[in-house]
Amino acid sequence: MVMAIDTREIEARVQELSGPSAAEWGVRARPGKRGLTLDDIRIGSYGEIPESTRRATYLPRGAEARSGVASVGYTIRDRADVWAENATFLYEEALQRQWSSATDIPWRELSELPEDLERAMCQLCTYLTEVEFIAGDVPGKWIPQIPAEYFEAKLFLSTQVMDEARHFDVFRKRALVNGGGLLQETGAAGLRNIMDGRDFSEMSAIMHVLSEGFVQSLFRCGEWIGQTDVDKRIFRMCAQDESRHLAFGVMHLKYVLEKEPERREEIHAYLDKGEGVLFTEIQDNAMFEAVALLLGGGRDKMDLGVQKFLAVRKKQINEYVHRLDVAGLGDRRDRLPAFYSMFLN
Repeated sequence: MVMAIDTREIEARVQELSGPSAAEWGVRARPGKRGLTLDDIRIGSYGEIPESTRRATYLPRGAEARSGVASVGYTIRDRADVWAENATFLYEEALQRQWSSATDIPWRELSELPEDLERAMCQLCTYLTEVEFIAGDVPGKWIPQIPAEYFEAKLFLSTQVMDEARHFDVFRKRALVNGGGLLQETGAAGLRNIMDGRDFSEMSAIMHVLSEGFVQSLFRCGEWIGQTDVDKRIFRMCAQDESRHLAFGVMHLKYVLEKEPERREEIHAYLDKGEGVLFTEIQDNAMFEAVALLLGGGRDKMDLGVQKFLAVRKKQINEYVHRLDVAGLGDRRDRLPAFYSMFLN
């Protein structure tokens, strides 16, 4: 027996499918010079990013909503709370520039070092495994709070978690590969400071702009610090990743200050808290001795190492202030603690 077709039901379904998504039928995303990137699919209504959202479901941006879908419980509601205009570019670059700590570092070419230099390198690696472990944990904590409307930021932070995992493992491997091992734990008060951030912009200002900025400047001095070509390569590879994290943080801070200028003093307060704790941490005796010893080239050249250490500190602080200038927080220069401002150009 052939069942009758209810044409009214079909017509109702056609009308239902003729909503916002159906209106985009035929709008094509076309690959550009770098392939089909996130920017290339930011077309039509799919590219319309709301300034705020009250949606708390898995609804993809541009898809048609339906009733009765369970809430996921996203806590971030406003674009300014998480956005950076360069997130799409940084995400695409991160995909293209992934590297393997197992195969892209020529471990077999690593030469033996005098015991004092090997101990110093192992102590530095111990500190960096702590730093990079937290630098992956923290974005991972925020990713589930970002709704699909702002997925570009969500995707970029996912690449940061992968970057930091690789940094954690490459420094752990470096500590073990020459027979030294992991040494003394640091105070890590600054790491706790990052973990305690209650607001995404607080976390980003302290972690991306301040803390990772100081680490990036240290990596960029890897030609001084590294005693072997292998060590220098490790620092170079990590530095290229850190550059993306910094760029995201600077542009997020810039976006916040442009869209919500009333938050300027709030951001200053976050940096007040972060600067003092970070400076105390990086003056840790074990860390200071390790870096100075590596910079000098041995325990018998500590005077030279201390001079170079001060040059590294000057570089870290001036690059930090430059990043704040780019973000639109140039007035921070006049509010720096004395132990920062004494190094300014």
